[in-house]
Amino acid sequence: MINGDNWFTKNIPVNTVSTNEKLRANNTPTPGNINNLFATVLNQLMVQQDLQSSTASKVTSFVPPMFSGTDYPMSNTNLTPRTNESLRYRALSSESLDQVLGGKLTGMGEVFIQAGKKYNIDPALLTAIAQHETGNGKSKAAIEKNNIAGMMGKNGLRSYGTVEESIMDMARNLSQNYLGQGLDTISKIGAKYAPIGAGNDPTGLNNYWVRGVTKYTNLLKV
Repeated sequence: MINGDNWFTKNIPVNTVSTNEKLRANNTPTPGNINNLFATVLNQLMVQQDLQSSTASKVTSFVPPMFSGTDYPMSNTNLTPRTNESLRYRALSSESLDQVLGGKLTGMGEVFIQAGKKYNIDPALLTAIAQHETGNGKSKAAIEKNNIAGMMGKNGLRSYGTVEESIMDMARNLSQNYLGQGLDTISKIGAKYAPIGAGNDPTGLNNYWVRGVTKYTNLLKV
């Protein structure tokens, strides 16, 4: 045989060896007995080889569940969610902003976008601050002074010639004195822009600044 005598001997089942010994003891073997013996040995070898192949296939195909996919968290997986989102400029359509703007802010969507581009600020943030500060364009400061961001001067609330001028001044201030100083979240900006307990906030409206601006900003993040 091609595989050699050693391989043949090692793979013969015990009962086959026993059969051979019995045949050797018989002094008058017949061709029929020899043929039966060969058929029996060959059949047992084939069965044994199939069992070995089947066992090897099962062993190599088995993969422990803990390594079989992403359903199981690995030790080096970062599960910490991102809490800070960039407030720098992103593209928005003026139409989407105009749909939510009212009062003195009506039709100012394109102005908020241009201010955002010029000073690298998300137009949604600029729009949200203006909406919160003015009750969406209906505050006394917005109507009488065109002040849409609560910007203060030496003599109190600043007056602007146009709403556009106020929007640009707000964007400049946020870029230079807030985002430019590392205040990159609405909470950080709010702590400086509208500090709780400030002397110029006797009614405590600053307590709602972060929540209100966040709400308006999220409505525009589509």
